[in-house]
Amino acid sequence: MRVLFAASEAVPFCKTGGLADVAGSLPQALAKAGDEVAVILPLYQKVADGWKSQMSFVCHIDVPLGWRRVYAGLFRLDRDGVIWYFVDNEHYFKREGLYGHYDDGERFGFFSRAVVALLPSLQWMPEVIHCNDWQTALVPIYLKDECVRWPEVRGIKTVFTVHNIEYQGRYGPETLEDLFGLAPGWMKDGTLDYAGDVNLLKGALMTCDAITAVSPTYAQELRDPYYAHGLDGVMNLNASKLHGVLNGIDMDRYNPATDPKIESRYSVKRMEGKARCKEALQKRLSLDVDPDVPIIAIVSRLVSHKGLDLVCKAFDEIMSLHCQFVVLGSGDYGYEQFFESKLGWLPGRMALYRGYNEDLAMAIYAGADLFLMPSKSEPCGLSQMIAMRYGTVPIVRETGGLKDTVHPYEAWCGAGNGFTFAAYNSGDMAYVIRQAVDLYHNNRDAFKKLQYHGMTGDYSWDKSAQAYHHIYEMIRS
Repeated sequence: MRVLFAASEAVPFCKTGGLADVAGSLPQALAKAGDEVAVILPLYQKVADGWKSQMSFVCHIDVPLGWRRVYAGLFRLDRDGVIWYFVDNEHYFKREGLYGHYDDGERFGFFSRAVVALLPSLQWMPEVIHCNDWQTALVPIYLKDECVRWPEVRGIKTVFTVHNIEYQGRYGPETLEDLFGLAPGWMKDGTLDYAGDVNLLKGALMTCDAITAVSPTYAQELRDPYYAHGLDGVMNLNASKLHGVLNGIDMDRYNPATDPKIESRYSVKRMEGKARCKEALQKRLSLDVDPDVPIIAIVSRLVSHKGLDLVCKAFDEIMSLHCQFVVLGSGDYGYEQFFESKLGWLPGRMALYRGYNEDLAMAIYAGADLFLMPSKSEPCGLSQMIAMRYGTVPIVRETGGLKDTVHPYEAWCGAGNGFTFAAYNSGDMAYVIRQAVDLYHNNRDAFKKLQYHGMTGDYSWDKSAQAYHHIYEMIRS
C-alpha cells in the first residue's frame, strides 16, 4: 500500500504535542510492515535550521490559494525507511513557533492545498492520504474538489485522524472563497457550515473515507456531547466510518535499559537503577532523600482539562499522606501560582518546575514511584505509557486512552498495572491516591508486581500499524 501521511508536526523534526509522536512513529511502523510510506510536513524555520542541509530539492510550483497563486517549494529527506517531504514557503513558515499566529487558517490552508497540488511531484501517487487534525482537514475537501477535473486523483482514499476534537479550525464564512478558494456550494450543502461559520474539521469528517480516533474509548466518547465540542451530531452521522486505534510509543526511545538521559539504567529484572534514579531526582529537586517515601509526579500542561482543579481541591489531603509531590509543566497562571504557593509550606516534600525540560521529564519518569493523570478528557495520552515503561505506576481517571491502557489494581489476585477512578471528582481521586500510597508502604511485593506489569506491557506501534493497514485496505476495496 502506498500511503502519504500529512501532518503539521512530527518527531524528530518538530514537536508541540502527541501528534508529533504519532507522525514520527506510525509511518516507520507501517514501512517496517511492508507499506510504501511518505510523510509531508511544513518546512518550518526550526526544521530548516536543523535538517535542511540533509534535504534535497525536488521542485517548486505555484499553488492556487483563493484569488492568488503562491510559491511552494518541495524538499525531500530519506530516513528510517520513510520518505520525508517538506513544503517550503518562508512567508508562512519562517517564524518562531509552529502555531498561534494570526493567519494560521491561511497558513494551513496553503499547506493543505500544496499537499494536493504537489502529488505529481512525489516519487509515487499515493493510494491513501492519511490526514491529521484541523491543520490538514482541507486535504480531503480539496481532493474531492479536484477529482471532477483531475482523473488521476479520483482513486485516492483519505483517512482522517482526530487527535483532539477541541481544535477545529473554525473561521468566518467570508474565508470560504477569499481564503480557501472553495465554491459557495461547500457551505450550502452543509459540508463546511457550522452555525454560519466555516468549520474545517467538520468538512474533513464529512468528506474523508474513514475517521479514526487515537483510542477506542475516545472514538466512543466523540459521539457524546460532553466530549465532542459540538460535533457529536457529525460524529454520529458518520459513525459507520469511525474507528478507534490506540496510539503507541517508541519502545526503543523509551527504554530504561538503554536510555542515556537517566541517572542509572535498569530493567524489569534488575531494578536497582530505579532506586538510584529516585535518589538523584530527590537531590536534583531538593527533596528529602528518602527511599521509603513514594514520589507522586505530574508532567503535564497545567490546564483545566488535565484535571488540575481536582488536584488543587485534594492537595492538602494528598500531602497529609507520607509522600512527596513533583510537578513539571506550565499553563494557566492560576495553577502555576497554586503550586508555587505550596512550596514554602512543604520544604523537602514538594518540587515545581515551571515550563518543560525534556531531560528533567525523563528523570521524573525514571525516578518517581507514582504518576498522576486525573484528566477530564484524554484522547489517548502517552505519558501514562511512558511512565509504566519506566516502572512508575500510573493513577488515572478512566477516560479516553487512559481507560484503554491503565487497568486497575485488583488486590484479591494482584492483577492490574495501575490505579483508576471513574467519576470526575476530587474525593474519588484522593481515595485511589491513598490506596496507591498505602500499597507502596504496606505491601511492597504487590506494588512491585504492578511495576512489573507496567514495564512488560506492549505499547509498541506494531499493533496500531496493523490496525491502520486494515483500515487502508478496507476503504480501498
